[in-house]
Formats: sequence, structure tokens, C-alpha cells
Amino acid sequence: MKAERASCTACMFNDMESEERATALVPEQGPTRALGRSLIDVLGKGWSRGDLDLLMSVYAPDVVFIETPFSEPLRGVDAVRRYWADVPYHQSEVTFTSGEIYAAGPWFSAEFKCVFRRRRTGEWVEARGAIFCETAGDRISEMRMYWHRWNGGRETSKP
Repeated sequence: MKAERASCTACMFNDMESEERATALVPEQGPTRALGRSLIDVLGKGWSRGDLDLLMSVYAPDVVFIETPFSEPLRGVDAVRRYWADVPYHQSEVTFTSGEIYAAGPWFSAEFKCVFRRRRTGEWVEARGAIFCETAGDRISEMRMYWHRWNGGRETSKP
């Protein structure tokens, strides 16, 4: 049975060049993938620099933002701006990195890591997770974050 399956698979790709084979096996992620990379990079720069205007530039006016799977959705840029407004006052020495962008239709996702120092206590925090976004035009219309924080080297849910 395995030999039959292998020969069938081989004949499916007989008329294709090796470059075409590789492309045929990877679903097209198209322009959403490039847009997702750009938006995540801008979000990360804004977060890292404490630049609220830069960070907010990725969101559509009617954005829905869900910080964790258990959080109430924040609706609209004013609500999302209030969420992010405390970052420059409470976080310092911020570094943000993100992984590969995966896209399907208007959605994209990426893993991320954000490390920062709490200004009040000096405690280091490491947050790792995934971001799932829907786009409308060239902005994020919905963002869902699934993440966990480590505070001072301990796993905690402390905000």
C-alpha cells in the first residue's frame, strides 16, 4: 500500500520542475503575509519605544482588541489607546521580537516575545505568546493575544 501511495504521489508531480513542486506544496499566503509582517514590526517598534502614536498606527478605527482569551473585548481606537497608554509609564528597556507570519485570507498570526523592566520595582518581565489579527485594508481590525508572563523569573499571572 505504501509503495502504491508513493508511486501515485510521484506521478502527480512528474511534470513539474523542482521549484514548482515546492511552491505547489505551500499554500499561497499572498499579500496578507507581507502586510502582517509590516504591522507586527510597527507594533513591536511602538511597544519597544513607548511610542503610543506609532503603536496605534496599526489599528483600524473600529478595531476590536482582546488582550487574553479571558478578557473583555475593547472596541474602538480610544479604548485600545487607553489600554496601551500606561506602557511608557510602567515599562522600560522593552525588547519585542516576533516569529514567522502565517496568513490565511484577511487573517495573520505570529508568535512574539516581549521583555521589559517594571519601572516601579525594577523587576524583569518576559511575556511570550501569539497574536492573531484580522485586517481591513492596511490596518488591524481585530487583534487577539494569547500570552503568559514570567515576573522576576517566576511564572505568574501578575499583570
